[in-house]
Amino acid sequence: MADTTLKRIPVEQVRLGMFIHGFAGSWLDHPFWRSRFLLEDPQDLELIRASAVREVWIDISQGVDVAAEEAPAPTAVDASMPPAQDSPDTGSRVRDVTPSSQAVELQRAARLLKQARGAVASMFEEARMGRAIDQQVARAVAEEIADSVTRNGGALISLARLKTADDYTYMHSVAVCALMVALARQLGLSEPEVRAAGFAGLLHDIGKMDIPLVILNKPGRLTEEEYAIVREHPRRGWERLRAAGIVEEPTLDVCLHHHERIDGTGYPDRLSGEAITLMARMGAVCDVYDAITSNRPYKAGWDPAESLKRMASWQGHFDARIVQAFVRSLGIYPVGSLVRLSNQRLAVVVEQSSHSLLKPIVKTVFSLRSQERLVPQRIDLSAPGCTVSIEQREDPSQWHIPDLDEIWSGIPGLRRERA
Repeated sequence: MADTTLKRIPVEQVRLGMFIHGFAGSWLDHPFWRSRFLLEDPQDLELIRASAVREVWIDISQGVDVAAEEAPAPTAVDASMPPAQDSPDTGSRVRDVTPSSQAVELQRAARLLKQARGAVASMFEEARMGRAIDQQVARAVAEEIADSVTRNGGALISLARLKTADDYTYMHSVAVCALMVALARQLGLSEPEVRAAGFAGLLHDIGKMDIPLVILNKPGRLTEEEYAIVREHPRRGWERLRAAGIVEEPTLDVCLHHHERIDGTGYPDRLSGEAITLMARMGAVCDVYDAITSNRPYKAGWDPAESLKRMASWQGHFDARIVQAFVRSLGIYPVGSLVRLSNQRLAVVVEQSSHSLLKPIVKTVFSLRSQERLVPQRIDLSAPGCTVSIEQREDPSQWHIPDLDEIWSGIPGLRRERA
């Protein structure tokens, strides 16, 4: 059934009183975290006209139409068909999944993470105020993240780990989205399943918006009563998603069951083994990994390589097959890991090698012999003839290398808060 109440118009024709139904273009090009709203604020009008977006969709059944003398021919939208690439629900978004180098994608990922942080923060705060989740924004964010991971698997995932304690609630969801996409690809899931995994990861913790901030951000150990409240967030999130009209089973299931454990000791339903779906088992691994490697209000994040080792040792917690695939998706020594080399130098992992999980690409940072900083030198440990190897992981907190994250990322000023 065609909907003739929707019109696509140039931004020059946008005026106050119109109902914005969508933006024609990438989510990154427009300045709003909302996707549909009545345009009442003159400042919002100026933001639209100053943005990179050149056309918008308006709904004339909910707001004013364009002036008669400049009215375009109406664009009919078939409401019975799923959103197309050029629909008002997706904009004229052209997916860019052309493989890119780590260096190039790190720059793109830094911009994307900044935008995603604002979008997710706004979406979560709207939920905290009791408003419905904006599906269009959530799907756009998840798609952009999935495309970045597709172009280069390590860039955005590595940067997302560097969230601050204050950013954790929002950026954790962004990071889990990216980790789910990478893990789904490693497991050989279909493209629709990969995208579904990312969307589920982005919304898996939406129920935390029902936890009082004094508990959510508490720096110390929770009381039994407080922990009982926290344990309600999977079901609260599941209810919120259903209320927002989100019906995809992977999204609902990951939200409800990402805290279940293989041995049946998890929550909220104490599921075990195969009773936990593949997506929920994936969600459990991605959720915990990002949680333990991130700075939190009550603790500093663990080293990524050490975190993988510990997770693999937790009997009964995860599906071992999923953990193995997760390690393969990140590398035994994930980007940002500090390692000791056989030539008595410390180095930071900057990129995975396609040849060996044990031989990533690193940059040297410190000489153990002279006890001095080094001018970073890039070494591909898997290159033919390379005789240098990794001897062990190192704890970054034990070494005073404040610019470690700048070195591996190549982004000036990128420094993680370290305890």
